[in-house]
Amino acid sequence: MKARHLHRLFVFVISLCGSALSAADYQSPYKVEFTFKQDDLIGDLLQGPRADWKEEASVPYADWYDAAYQKRWKHWGPAAKHFNPPTGIAARSPEWMRQRIIATGMRYIGYTYQHHHIPDWEPPADWPKDVKQTTPVTKGLDCSNFTAFVYNLALGIKPTGDVHVQSALTESPGPGAGHTTAVKRIELPAKYEDFENTLLTGDLLFVKNNSGEVSHVVLWVGNIGHSPDGVPLILDSTGTGTKDSNGVPIPDGIYLRPFKRGYWYASKASHALRIIPEEK
Repeated sequence: MKARHLHRLFVFVISLCGSALSAADYQSPYKVEFTFKQDDLIGDLLQGPRADWKEEASVPYADWYDAAYQKRWKHWGPAAKHFNPPTGIAARSPEWMRQRIIATGMRYIGYTYQHHHIPDWEPPADWPKDVKQTTPVTKGLDCSNFTAFVYNLALGIKPTGDVHVQSALTESPGPGAGHTTAVKRIELPAKYEDFENTLLTGDLLFVKNNSGEVSHVVLWVGNIGHSPDGVPLILDSTGTGTKDSNGVPIPDGIYLRPFKRGYWYASKASHALRIIPEEK
């Protein structure tokens, strides 16, 4: 997917309030209404060096598919580069940063669930395979590499892509090299109704598997998200199995999804991490 096509995709998502695109033409019933203008919020992600998908990795694009790296990278592909913080971030409000996180993540709606470090890594047929991958190998990210990449690209803050380590962070590299950002753990409320008052847009919400171990992470969309039935929204990369508010199955990969009472996301929620402070 070329950069100019990503531009059109993002504008489509914003202007049509979150209608998702995929090979199956899935249409999302969910909306995200930003309070900042698009050019102010993510203009640098649509034009300029930060918009170039060939600049996602820590190695030049010419080396992405070099056979010499196959044994080292395996199916994960190249690591993400550590992006510099966006220009003028020191003067930006926490609310701008939170909304920028969601707007950045929504650029990748429709990308599939893949065990990759960067979204536009698309290994050739002769590249080492992920034995756990049962769906076609194409561009995409898994849950924790998605959240890590979004924070990295959006703010220059680079959490680890390992979900277990990510869930225990107390600080994260960035913004930019040589700096660190404190990470605050948020304990979750006992009642489902109180999640919306506890979490903020852009928080990382971690979910446990049936064995009680953290195995998944999502971005909390918060009060800028809107669903037809009033259910809170999250943005994540995962497999199939979730249905939207219309009862339609949501494809695998990166999409807005409902945080429904009694469903896995809510019933197995572990804790949240807040990288963006409440106030400056």
